Amino acid sequence: MLCPYCQTDNDKVIDSRSSDAGKVIRRRRECLGCAKRFTTYERVEELSKLTVIKRDGSRVPFNRDNILRGIQAACGKRPISENLRVAIVDQIEEHVHRNFDREVPTSVIGELVCTKLRDIDEVAYIRFASEYHQFKDVGELVASVRELTMRVKDVKGQDKLF
Repeated sequence: MLCPYCQTDNDKVIDSRSSDAGKVIRRRRECLGCAKRFTTYERVEELSKLTVIKRDGSRVPFNRDNILRGIQAACGKRPISENLRVAIVDQIEEHVHRNFDREVPTSVIGELVCTKLRDIDEVAYIRFASEYHQFKDVGELVASVRELTMRVKDVKGQDKLF
């Protein structure tokens, strides 16, 4: 930090205080060159502004509420707690911020939601997948249900009816 009086780059922090709900740190400093005191303010940098690339090529800011709305619609009245739904969104958001710097395709987010819902509730998965994959006909939906049935057989070693 350069001293505003003598431009020396040698100071010490005398006092630090957090203000503005923890977003700003106020530091009282003393220049070791001229012994004058001054105050600096540091702002916490926001997480990188992640942009979502939609199917049509348009770009929109990442919004976790959009993911939650999609999960809410897919779960409907299924016995999935609100806490679990929010936890899914938290996990997806954390994964996306960890693995992508600036832009993330909607396909990645959609696949993450599908994976989470498939592990939790098959009906919610099919509801979400039918919108996400935009099935063109009943045959594609049936193929997805068959794939899910085979996955359930492999995991549980038994048939499961839907």
